[in-house]
Amino acid sequence: MPETSQGPFYTQILADYGAEVLKVENPKGGDDTRLWRTAAEKDIWKPTGKDMSAYFCAINRNKMSITLNLKQDKGREILFRLVKNSDVVVENFVPGKMDKMGIGYEKLREINPLIIHASVSGYGASGPYSHRAGYGAIAAAEAGMLHVTGERDGPPTRPGLGLTDMSTGLYLHGAILAALLARRDTGRGQKIDASLFESQVSLLSNVAMSWLNAGEHSKRWGTEHPSIVPYQAFKTKDGHLVLGATNNRQFQILCHLIKLSGLSTDPRFADNSSSVQNRAELKEILEPILNAKTAEVWLAVLEGCGLPYGPVNTIEEVFSHPQTAARDMVYSLPHKESVSG
Repeated sequence: MPETSQGPFYTQILADYGAEVLKVENPKGGDDTRLWRTAAEKDIWKPTGKDMSAYFCAINRNKMSITLNLKQDKGREILFRLVKNSDVVVENFVPGKMDKMGIGYEKLREINPLIIHASVSGYGASGPYSHRAGYGAIAAAEAGMLHVTGERDGPPTRPGLGLTDMSTGLYLHGAILAALLARRDTGRGQKIDASLFESQVSLLSNVAMSWLNAGEHSKRWGTEHPSIVPYQAFKTKDGHLVLGATNNRQFQILCHLIKLSGLSTDPRFADNSSSVQNRAELKEILEPILNAKTAEVWLAVLEGCGLPYGPVNTIEEVFSHPQTAARDMVYSLPHKESVSG
């Protein structure tokens, strides 16, 4: 399964499933992400290891790697030999680039009629933006996610993870599996055209539906939920706790636990629709109560209540979490050097 992608989350998933993935890199320095080190990484790599980063390892596990100069005949010949015995080719060139290099889908299909060619780009293979380079943060901006992310009165905020990139990877890996199933039934390969922009537009979901059907402009809500109140992160004495009540019964339970049972009969908060209209007043009531005790105390109070709740954990706390250990979510694997060719 040759790959020429700088954002190979989707092929990482397939490799985790057991697929044999061969990553094809540029002979001049390899994948750019090899050099994307954080400041803390200076102490974890050997002095001779100048072309490796945690970022690269995080999205390329379980893969083999070679370098090919696809601008030369010899490099293309090697690629064609690989394609002849492969199931899927994944790439993220600007649309049309592979055709100009003589390695596009039509050429690959001549070599292997069963090949599945999965292409991911910034904006897709058609339309006025099709030839623009694609980056997750730009797609997140243009396709609306940054507009709805951040504090209510603050500027747009980039999420702490590359959600647009990763979501596109999830979409694309599913599309590849669907194409493999279709090939089993039809005996034909096909080309898959995915893009960061389209993935992000699809993720707008209920925000998009509100605009398309009611003309409702979206807002930034911080950690608050636009249509469920209360449901947000509250400051505790020593951190933050995400807490919510998604229906009247849960709100009554919450009021009982915080010793304000009468609050559930207040006309301003009689049901969720009323609470949404009066979210500021309810927030003013709840914030000082939750801020008076530590997160650990509140977790003990909430244990077994049936409400949605959880602490805002640091990364250290995530990897010491008992559920992380119980589900075997961390494995230590040896690192092997890539093979150049």
